[in-house]
Amino acid sequence: MIDIDRLRQLVELMVEHDLTEVDVSDEDQSITLKRGVGGAPVFMPQPMSQPMAHQQVGASAGSFGSASGSSPAGGASEAKDVGLVAIESPMVGTFFSAPDPDSPPFAAVGASISPDSVVCLVEAMKVFNEIKAETSGTVERVCVKNGDAVEFGQPLFMVRPA
Repeated sequence: MIDIDRLRQLVELMVEHDLTEVDVSDEDQSITLKRGVGGAPVFMPQPMSQPMAHQQVGASAGSFGSASGSSPAGGASEAKDVGLVAIESPMVGTFFSAPDPDSPPFAAVGASISPDSVVCLVEAMKVFNEIKAETSGTVERVCVKNGDAVEFGQPLFMVRPA
């Protein structure tokens, strides 16, 4: 079982010392924390059966791009995404488009955004993390639905750069 207080202390140390990655292991478990886009920590438990060497974690935008496309082959989706920039999830968690169910979404199709615009929340371990655009432009597509589980590196929005 993961000790939440220990995890919280590790995240605080990462922020305090501006660390981008921390690996901690004992006989039962191994934990890797990486600071993703916007400096938000990313929690990645690793089964002990895997070697303790650093593993490449993450996915390219292409591996998720056709999953939400309108055509079965993904060709039409890829063609209309030319020139767009993906805002990717910096962590594994649950996507929320608005601060609460009664509020409008942070960023909807057609919305103009700036690098500091909060576009959504990703909840991980009961902590709601604000995800900032880190790009300027117009939201062309929302790639996930409210309440969907998201993976590290998964595109959340497609943006036409300004």
